[in-house]
Amino acid sequence: MDSVRTPAPPRLPWKHALLSMLGIWLCYFLLTTLRGTIFGSELQLELVWRRAIVCLVGVGFTGLLLLLIWSLRRSVATVQVVIGLLVALPASLGIAYANERMFAPVQGRAVEKIGEAQGVQLRLDEAGNLLLDLPSEEEGDVEVAGRTITIVEAPKGNARWQQLVAASLGPYFVLLAWLAIYFALLAGVRARTAERQAGEFREAARTAELRSLRYQVNPHFLFNTLNSLSALVMTGRGERAEKMIQTISNFYRHSLSEEPTGDVELADEIDLQRHYLEIESVRFPKRLRTEFDLPQELEEERVPGMILQPLVENAVKYGVAPSTSPVTIRISAYRDGDDLLLKVADTGASEAGLPGSNGFGIGLANVRDRLQARFGKDASLTAGPDGERGWTSIIRIPGGRNG
Repeated sequence: MDSVRTPAPPRLPWKHALLSMLGIWLCYFLLTTLRGTIFGSELQLELVWRRAIVCLVGVGFTGLLLLLIWSLRRSVATVQVVIGLLVALPASLGIAYANERMFAPVQGRAVEKIGEAQGVQLRLDEAGNLLLDLPSEEEGDVEVAGRTITIVEAPKGNARWQQLVAASLGPYFVLLAWLAIYFALLAGVRARTAERQAGEFREAARTAELRSLRYQVNPHFLFNTLNSLSALVMTGRGERAEKMIQTISNFYRHSLSEEPTGDVELADEIDLQRHYLEIESVRFPKRLRTEFDLPQELEEERVPGMILQPLVENAVKYGVAPSTSPVTIRISAYRDGDDLLLKVADTGASEAGLPGSNGFGIGLANVRDRLQARFGKDASLTAGPDGERGWTSIIRIPGGRNG
């Protein structure tokens, strides 16, 4: 059995990571250059390009640190932070060593200039010792040659490592600053990703709800029509049964051509109900009358597919079926300000259709739930008796939905 692989957590885009590395080392370069300018070193121009190379080396070590963190992106954030802090230590030592090697050629000249400013002769030997050359002296008639005094010996052994560690503190601080910036940017990326995924989950849940509510309509309608068709066949009304089968075919061809969670043009929705009422007219040829009022300017309005179906079914079931006299079912659409209103009204007896009667509330609840899932609280369904006889249901869709 194949295991489901958990997707890796999001990582900071490489462009943003590169910009953060360049930015932090550029700040370091500018600050150290400003400090050198303030102290007025005569070798400042030569120091600048050497400092720039050291900063590029720093960018390289930071990039290696980034690759390590990316390889650990499935780990918890604490592990990434701790490993980042630990790996930054040898990285800072590497940067400090590169800095030492880059500035070693100019260190001797810098020492000599400092000596000239002080009126003495200072220099570095090949081993790195700081030497002071004393001038020749005359003792009586004898000239004594000058001596050389070692002022500072070049560090060796543990002292060498101590010097390197001390020099690495600056680069280590820069790497810590970059890690802080990186994890702050990463937290923002993860927050936006989580927000987007939450939106996708909400949309998927809403779509599933709409799909479920839409599919509740079809089995209910199919059950009623099959019962009607069975009654026609058993009573020997074959022509009516054949006509009903053709009309059912047209109805399902029309209803199944649309995506279950999608919207349809209002003209198509009303045409679908026309097919349905044609089916029911086979059952009630003398009692069922229909009227449709759809202004031309509203034909292309978008509405949820089969949103009128439960209302029309209720009109037939509770208005036409129990009545002994002709009943008119009227489907109309009109504007109320910016809102689109869809009305299904019948002139049948309304007693069986009072709220709370068996089965009637399911259809209304289905419509209300679909409207709520599709449009939110601004959409509504109102239903109730219309005078002494009849029942009226009105759907309100906020602002209309033009295609």
